[in-house]
Amino acid sequence: MDSIGTGSRSYLLRSLADALSDSQFRGDGDVLLTGVRYDSRLVTPGDLFVALRGADFDGHDFVPDAIGRGAAALMVERDLDVSVPQLVVPDTRSSLAVVAARFYDHPSQHLGVIGVTGTDGKTTTSYLIDAILRGSGKKTGMVGTVAIRIGDLVDHHASRQTTPESLDVQHYLREMVDAGVEWAVLEATSHGLDLHRLDETRFLIGAVTNITHEHLEHHGTVEAYRRAKGVLFERVADARGTAVINADDPGALEMVEFASGASLIRYSISGRPADLMAEKVALRSTGSSFEMTDGTTRCRVDLPLIGGFNVENALCAAGVARAVGLPWNVIVDGLEKVEPIPGRLVRVDAGQPFSVIVDYAHTPESLAKVLRLLRTLHPSGRLIVVSGSAGERDVQKRPLQGAVCTRLADFSVFTSEDPRFEDPDGIIQQIAQGAVEAGGRAGTTFEMLTDRRDAIRRAIGIAAPGDCVLLAGKGHEGSIIWGREKRPWNEVEVAREVLGDRSS
Repeated sequence: MDSIGTGSRSYLLRSLADALSDSQFRGDGDVLLTGVRYDSRLVTPGDLFVALRGADFDGHDFVPDAIGRGAAALMVERDLDVSVPQLVVPDTRSSLAVVAARFYDHPSQHLGVIGVTGTDGKTTTSYLIDAILRGSGKKTGMVGTVAIRIGDLVDHHASRQTTPESLDVQHYLREMVDAGVEWAVLEATSHGLDLHRLDETRFLIGAVTNITHEHLEHHGTVEAYRRAKGVLFERVADARGTAVINADDPGALEMVEFASGASLIRYSISGRPADLMAEKVALRSTGSSFEMTDGTTRCRVDLPLIGGFNVENALCAAGVARAVGLPWNVIVDGLEKVEPIPGRLVRVDAGQPFSVIVDYAHTPESLAKVLRLLRTLHPSGRLIVVSGSAGERDVQKRPLQGAVCTRLADFSVFTSEDPRFEDPDGIIQQIAQGAVEAGGRAGTTFEMLTDRRDAIRRAIGIAAPGDCVLLAGKGHEGSIIWGREKRPWNEVEVAREVLGDRSS
């Protein structure tokens, strides 16, 4: 899937501006626009260039480059001394969503859109939903952490934006409509909701897995983080759609107030009264089984994913499928046939007498869930974890991660994840401080290694028969970000190489 294209679409600048209530013209409003771009490097003659302000860059600084490449007009937040027409708006990011929806003829009005949010479990739940819908014969699309898929066309994108910019979202939805897609599954992050990336998208169904501790570097407080996620359920309520909510999670239950006017499907695996429940749950090293019931119908499910949290994700997906209108037998069949989720609990087997697991867990809650699961599967061996925390992201969670690793693992190696422009050793020290406060001791229960390959080599090097090594935080990601450089990375392949070196 190539960069965003616009095909034969064209609009007068004035026509796009009509969708905005607070814009002002500078220059000719009758200029014909054949595309919309927010990256000056992608501008072609006839495009509208939208100057977005971000954490590291201000798009207004790239206006000369955009004009040099043929931009026919600009959307900016301040009047610039340039030769091309301008559309001046208070907030280019929110205005981009409106213009993008107009440019692509409001595609979300022509298919069903499902939004999945939550601190953890979004990707797995999205894959489960998609498996059920595709198994029922429906044509689907998906936009999320691992890939963009339109029908059978898949793009494993390198972007770290789980929820892309609004222009990209609207473009993908338009391509889905044109390809005959009936239902689109979108991972709806708090960033995406707060930064207007999902504005102008009609959501018929919204689902929440859990809401714990993440992205406070952006939102500031847990309350603001939860409020951002609540936007999804306000959109669902506006569409008189259905909200699927985890009744076992206090943060998820807070979404009920935002969903006023929507239909509710609550799900639970704890025995709490709910619209959809999992009972007689049995967890095995190869999968999970449970009975799913709405109080009237009861179905047995043999899920090929391990862990109680994946039973929760399966219930969430089943709730969405019920909201779509699918029968129980189709839902069960879809759950039982789901394929492995990229970067989630991936077993690396090179014939070694211990387990090596790669997982995306990168929050205190997700780390705790995975470590507890692996402990039950390896009761007689040691649990060794490699973990880090991303630079320029939630600082408050770092010591919490160190504490979780200390309490639930036998030995931890704290290392780099995506330092970006932060000092990687400073990040590791913050994680280690949480480990110390939880009773950990440097050199005895944990070590600190800046280079992630060295950390993996150390963890695998000390593993004995019956142990389990968890490589947490990278999962499916294909790079480690140092400054502005994305250094190629494949956690599974690195683990395999280290295992090979150990056995040679």
